[in-house]
Amino acid sequence: MEELVKQLELLKKERDAVILAHYYVSDEVQAVADYIGDSYYLSKIATTVKEKTICLCGVQFMGESAKLLNPEKVVVIPDKNADCPMAHMVDIDRIKKVREEYEDVAVACYINSTAELKQYADVCVTSANAMKVVQSLPNKNIFFIPDEHLGRYIASKLPEKNFIFNDGFCHVHTSITAENVKKAKEARPDAKVLVHPECKLEVLELADYIGSTSGIIDYATNSEDKEFLICTEMGVFYELNKKNPDKRFYSVGHRQFCPNMKLITLDKVVRCLMDMSPVIELDTDIAEKAKTPLDRMLALS
Repeated sequence: MEELVKQLELLKKERDAVILAHYYVSDEVQAVADYIGDSYYLSKIATTVKEKTICLCGVQFMGESAKLLNPEKVVVIPDKNADCPMAHMVDIDRIKKVREEYEDVAVACYINSTAELKQYADVCVTSANAMKVVQSLPNKNIFFIPDEHLGRYIASKLPEKNFIFNDGFCHVHTSITAENVKKAKEARPDAKVLVHPECKLEVLELADYIGSTSGIIDYATNSEDKEFLICTEMGVFYELNKKNPDKRFYSVGHRQFCPNMKLITLDKVVRCLMDMSPVIELDTDIAEKAKTPLDRMLALS
């Protein structure tokens, strides 16, 4: 481990590289990252780093977003097989059909989507900024893609809007059930329940707090409570424990694990910068169209 870390530091200097990591990747990768955050934070920080090479430690759509926002930089990702199933869960023909059916519609595309899908959106959102961005849109009709559950949560807070929902989902968050949460709460009745809005409504209804990954970390850090049930991917425990050594965090089930995120390992990060591969490359026409909704998101949020 120590040798890999030393090798990585040398490679970062040689490649003029910065390492951005999502909260869901393994602890060993978060430990060497220059910046750690959720999708919203990573999309913002990618536009401010001075290094010419970005090593994005996360899934494919995150690398694509970094490249879209920084076309002049080289963006590499440690494992090209690290993908997000939800990022593909929209039918392009459905988007076109909704636009035909609703004259005044805005397509709000969760950042957890491919660049190919983003090009059909009016604006992108993340779980951290979706409420603010959608609320600021002049359109009454909102087609929220690809995640149904985040869309329904935002819709519940914005009754003045008319939402059209897609049937996409995150397999990690939808695997968390109300039964899981209730059993965990019975075992630890004093623990606060912190839930990601990609979870189902039945789970959201049991929450003491609903928010993005970074929101969950901030809530737990600022809270005077000492025990928390965490309803999101367990990679977040690294940051939670680092910031709160005096508090205790518990999962509510054994399936809070994203195998795609865990494909990103320290040895792959080193190999990635050594070979400068895999490189994120995007079709020029797609990139031009997909960048617009990302830029609009950053402007609105």
